[in-house]
Amino acid sequence: MANNPEKLTDRLARPDGETIDILGDLLSTLRFSTLVYGHIELGAPWGLSFPDLPGTASLVVVARGSAQIETDKSGEATVLSAGDVALLPGGGAHVLRDGKGSPVHVLAASQCQRASGMNPLRLGGKGARTTLVAGSFRYGAGRRLPLFETLPPVIHIAASDGRASPWLSSTVQLLIAETTARSPGGTVVVSRLVDVLFVQALRTFLMGGTCRHGLRALGDPQIGKALQWVHERPAEAWTVEGLAHAVGMSRSAFAARFSELVGEPPLEYVSRWRMTKAAELLRESKLSVLDVAEQAGYRSEAAFNRAFKRYEGTAPARYRRQQVGPR
Repeated sequence: MANNPEKLTDRLARPDGETIDILGDLLSTLRFSTLVYGHIELGAPWGLSFPDLPGTASLVVVARGSAQIETDKSGEATVLSAGDVALLPGGGAHVLRDGKGSPVHVLAASQCQRASGMNPLRLGGKGARTTLVAGSFRYGAGRRLPLFETLPPVIHIAASDGRASPWLSSTVQLLIAETTARSPGGTVVVSRLVDVLFVQALRTFLMGGTCRHGLRALGDPQIGKALQWVHERPAEAWTVEGLAHAVGMSRSAFAARFSELVGEPPLEYVSRWRMTKAAELLRESKLSVLDVAEQAGYRSEAAFNRAFKRYEGTAPARYRRQQVGPR
């Protein structure tokens, strides 16, 4: 580990294999699993209230008809048409209905889990028909990750959006087909397709240019490169001066732009990312606490223990026992 900006720049400039996919790294660390609500057929007037499930994100696909989605966080309704995808990256309670004032049915978790293409959940009146595929993701990471905290309550990807990848439409159509078929392994296929839609919706949103900060930083030539190095080498003895020099910026300009795009100062991001990766290693590996500490950039196990406890609220060894049980 070195703090000299010149040597840091030289070391970072050396080719050492493929660069890391930061979005992929973030999603991998989230370790989310899919909990599919299933296939829902509705007749106007209709309304569905989805509960707030802590530590989850939600996704809605309109297979037929139209709907509007309302959340307490957004304060306004988002209108969805056939083929549209709505992603709620921060989860939270939300309401889907055909129009303002329609009565709302509160969904129980058991109703969601039993709904499938061959046994859909049917609700509402005898008016215009709407078919939905709704699902949720449970985040495996104990805390929300840096760069994800500033995403909007609802990310709406319209079927007519020219910025969306052609694969988005294909994935939506395949998902709809799988939820109406009684095919072997269908639940696994649907789960994987919903995972793919999650990533595609995020990518389309990032390419759209409406992301103000957070993940928007990945597209900035200088801040994105700094993030790349932090993700590739979390154990490096990063300094604001060293990162700024490495991307060709002054310290003050770099710190200000990093904070603007990412939503927090550079060294706060570094610290949180180290603790996020340390938590992942404690959950997923058999490395000793000392080895995890070193990979997170700490030469002292005691210093690592203090830092981890500030972040997670518990000591590393206890966190590991709580997450995976005795080894």
